[in-house]
Amino acid sequence: MAFILILNLQIGFAQDSKRITKAHSHNDYEQKRPFDLAIENTFGSIEADVWLKDNTLCVAHDAKDIRVDRTLENLYLNKLNTILQNNNRRPYKDESELQLLMDIKSDAKSTLEALIVLLKKYPNIKKSKYISIVISGNRPVPAEYTQYPSFISFDGRPNESYDKKSLKKVGLISDSYLKYSKWMGKGSMPEKDKSNLKAVIENAHTLKKPFRFWATPDNENSWNLLMELGVDYINTDKVDALAKFLSEKNN
Repeated sequence: MAFILILNLQIGFAQDSKRITKAHSHNDYEQKRPFDLAIENTFGSIEADVWLKDNTLCVAHDAKDIRVDRTLENLYLNKLNTILQNNNRRPYKDESELQLLMDIKSDAKSTLEALIVLLKKYPNIKKSKYISIVISGNRPVPAEYTQYPSFISFDGRPNESYDKKSLKKVGLISDSYLKYSKWMGKGSMPEKDKSNLKAVIENAHTLKKPFRFWATPDNENSWNLLMELGVDYINTDKVDALAKFLSEKNN
């Protein structure tokens, strides 16, 4: 299961008066300093694949990579909880919001049950109005979203249908960039691809949901284009580089 931590921080380029592009640390647990590096760079989003193994939520890309010392608690929740305890239940000194998006790799229902039990140990995380917890990857069907606690929401998809109640439980809409374009950030993107990308982003915004692509090209040319198109979270493995890029855009 993947755990994605998304911080709605004031970093990036305003698409309009209400929208700011934020940075998403893809597979954050593979960074040299998981959680810490993204937090220090005021990222808008942090992702970690999380598996339920022997009743423990472990962070790893594949099942073969699971290690008992690399748990969701050790790498993320304990660190975040300490920040909240020291900062009046806020992840940052200002009122920037934090969204934890957990992309489930193991069985959806059993992993969610274990996650809910674990989060009850962290009332500062669960109750903070500055933090949202969003589930991605292996998820229940949308009709079951409302069965989960109010502090849990879900990562939707453009091709999924939602009734009014299930839509309220959608915290984010995401999709694979490669479904819409093969452009890898060199030269100019074909106009047809650009139109297709923009349409799916705007559809999410019509539903009043933020949007993220995964599997995007990871360079300044592509970051500029994604911002131009109005994407809400930019996917990256280059934490320092994207943080510098967005900081310069914001100044």
